[in-house]
Amino acid sequence: MTTNPYETGLDRNPANHQPLSPLSFLKRAAEVYPEKLAVVHGDLRRNYGELYARCRKLASALSERGIGLGDTVAVIAPNTPEMLEMHYGVPMTGAVLNTINTRLDAAAIGFIFDHGEAKMVFVDREFSGLVKDALAHAKVKPIVIDIDDPEYDGPGDRIGEAEYEDFIRGGDAHFDWQLPADEWQAISLNYTSGTTGNPKGVVYHHRGAYLLAMGNIVTAGMTGSSVYLWTVPMFHCNGWCFTWSLSVVAGTHVCLRRVTAANIFSAIADHGVTHMAGAPTVMGFLINAREDEKRKLPNTVNYFAAAAPPPAATIRKLEAEGFNVIHVYGLTETYGPAVVNAWHDEWDLLETDKRAEVKARQGVNYAVLEGISVRDPETMEEVPRDGETMGEVMFRGNVVMKGYLKNPKATTEAFVGGWFHSGDLGVWHKDNYIQLKDRSKDIIISGGENISSIEVEDTLYKHPDIIEAAVVARPDEKWGETPCAFVTLRTGADLSEQDVIDYCRQNLAHFKCPKTVIFTDLPKTSTGKVQKFKLREQAEGL
Repeated sequence: MTTNPYETGLDRNPANHQPLSPLSFLKRAAEVYPEKLAVVHGDLRRNYGELYARCRKLASALSERGIGLGDTVAVIAPNTPEMLEMHYGVPMTGAVLNTINTRLDAAAIGFIFDHGEAKMVFVDREFSGLVKDALAHAKVKPIVIDIDDPEYDGPGDRIGEAEYEDFIRGGDAHFDWQLPADEWQAISLNYTSGTTGNPKGVVYHHRGAYLLAMGNIVTAGMTGSSVYLWTVPMFHCNGWCFTWSLSVVAGTHVCLRRVTAANIFSAIADHGVTHMAGAPTVMGFLINAREDEKRKLPNTVNYFAAAAPPPAATIRKLEAEGFNVIHVYGLTETYGPAVVNAWHDEWDLLETDKRAEVKARQGVNYAVLEGISVRDPETMEEVPRDGETMGEVMFRGNVVMKGYLKNPKATTEAFVGGWFHSGDLGVWHKDNYIQLKDRSKDIIISGGENISSIEVEDTLYKHPDIIEAAVVARPDEKWGETPCAFVTLRTGADLSEQDVIDYCRQNLAHFKCPKTVIFTDLPKTSTGKVQKFKLREQAEGL
């Protein structure tokens, strides 16, 4: 047997093999560019040296309270400096960061606390009432720490044992944190809406977070001069991993607590923002802004657009305002955006409407994603690249999740055939670009947030006067999509559209509630299955 010389005496050792982790990015930024501006928030300014020291103090304080390898630390907060620091300080201890959607209801948050076994919860004062109610639903009894952001002047009591600044004050700014022993180690936990029942916990590893963060830099062409405006919630896929990306080039984070048209235009004009990202909601804010809310853009702003496919008309309007739209696509299970509409210079010569139409396609894989494919989910064969044949969009690579926490069945199903099954249906064009056409899971994407149509339907079915219900997405210029409910009432019942909406608002997070209600008999197949495609057509025509 011949010995392979390339596998002899050339073993891995600490000198030539280190685990990949985005924590390395911040350490380097602080050592190379300690004086560079890292964070802007209201009147606050912090450089990279200060940011790194604060993250180490947070890690030290967490360790002093017994937080370590495999523990879950949850946080419910808007886009503030503390939220950013959690993305480094928590994993520096070996713990797992669980950023929770601030728009969820107390019962859902309570479930997440229990399912993730939260040992500690950080909560911004604005959401203290929500978290207090959530803890009443939960079995776990985590340590609670308040975040009292000076930029917030609204209602909300402190409910924790200490405030964030007091908590980290005793921490060691030189805390000797370590890279994970294995880059496959979990770094964060993100909950995604399921089609049935409770949300699923998506587990990210250090390697994937490192690669997707780097992929953002490459895809966006970011440099040390880049200034990123936080319009994507940091709780959503860890801010699409941009929480870690900026440290790669020592760029500047501009935190934005409240996302409004006036705040966005002011931040861009005041801080020279070069990059931002957001769902159709944010695009709508910008397009529909009043003249008194607008400010002249000092430069072209690169806008990463995701969630529901933006209409070509929306893209055209946004670019007329001075934004360069970069269309990306991904899921919570792919660390956020992993597909990009990679632009070709010759497309600049296309007529305006045609250019916007081309830009509305989802595109091709990020450089850090090994494979994107459109396949028949039954046979696992690729569909023809004809722009017409529908198949399921599938992913393969290092920026695909570890799996679903405590849910081996769902994990196995998601990875059948060696590909991650997105549940999204699309076509493959001859130039290798994919385009979404539908979502097989009937997930509605509203304002960048996933809404399970089945969850809304289950709520409607609980109303004593509703005998049948079906929920589909209705296109919406502001939100991208909103839930549209088709309901059949029992004989003699008298409900108005507002009655149904109010009922849902009493039983669901408000963003999940139908914005439109149609009273009708549901169209069905001969076997009694609701024909949702007909309802979608009706909703689109409203």
